[in-house]
Amino acid sequence: MPAITVDDVLVLPRLPELGESTTYRPVRRLTTAPSGFEGEGFPVRRAFAGVPMTELDPFIHLDQMGEVDYAPGEPKGTPWHPHRGFETVTYMIDGIMDHQDSQGGGGTITDGDTQWMTAGRGLLHIEAPPEHLVMSGGLFHGLQLWVNLPRVAKMNPPRYQDIRGKESALLTTPDGGALIRVIAGEIAGHRGPGSTHTPITIAHVTLQPGAELSLPWRPDFNALVYVLAGRGTVGTDRRPVHLGQLAVHGPGDALRVTADARQDANTPALELYIMGGQPIREPVAHYGPFVMNTRAELVQAVEDYQAGRLGVIPAERMPHSGGEGDRP
Repeated sequence: MPAITVDDVLVLPRLPELGESTTYRPVRRLTTAPSGFEGEGFPVRRAFAGVPMTELDPFIHLDQMGEVDYAPGEPKGTPWHPHRGFETVTYMIDGIMDHQDSQGGGGTITDGDTQWMTAGRGLLHIEAPPEHLVMSGGLFHGLQLWVNLPRVAKMNPPRYQDIRGKESALLTTPDGGALIRVIAGEIAGHRGPGSTHTPITIAHVTLQPGAELSLPWRPDFNALVYVLAGRGTVGTDRRPVHLGQLAVHGPGDALRVTADARQDANTPALELYIMGGQPIREPVAHYGPFVMNTRAELVQAVEDYQAGRLGVIPAERMPHSGGEGDRP
């Protein structure tokens, strides 16, 4: 996993030692993500499957994309598709992806980068591997998280945040056994670059074999720990977890995770994607790429999309224009 790293974690700021009065969060629910396919056929794990929406709030959906090593000609992306009413946070761990929207925005994300798209009132969007990756093949691994928008922000103008991996706040544990990348929000006073409408924290943690993580966590946030790779335990009762599992935590002010002392040969460390946020506590009406508050708003979103009010595909990307093979 070549997402942003450092040669010596001991030079990084360290988490504080937590006192005896710390209340560690219990594991409320442990689920295993089913596998499926997205877009033009790339493999995903549906990380939030089987978890009640009330326990995910303010998050809606999480896909682990890959990890897959494509042969030449195999890399796939998505066709043009609409979004309204939420944000997509795409974190590229390994590989490269281009993105473009119907308003002229776009860019490229690669190892450790995050493309944060606030869909707001709506746009059309496409994500695709660049032509050179299609030709050569290669490793592809990332995550896409959907973050709900509160009612007052659902119809805001769309916007992007292009977050380079090197912008993430980096810190470690008191013994140097972990590398913590803060993508958004704050951990122990260290703030990530992502700007959010609802208070949330997102971090990617690499925990070395046998190491333990005691992570302070805001008591008013929920807490979700997803295993990207490796094996370990979560909670003070040390419940075993492995690749593709999500641990939903109960109340408290800290999380505890331990990496198994022995990992698989192809997985040198325990890799975690940790999310939490202040619940919005508003009604959620969800249909495909639209996340609104009421069914009537969903109907309006579909009608607006069909009428072209969410944007149109740029002419140079239409099949008849000769731009079919072009990449953003």
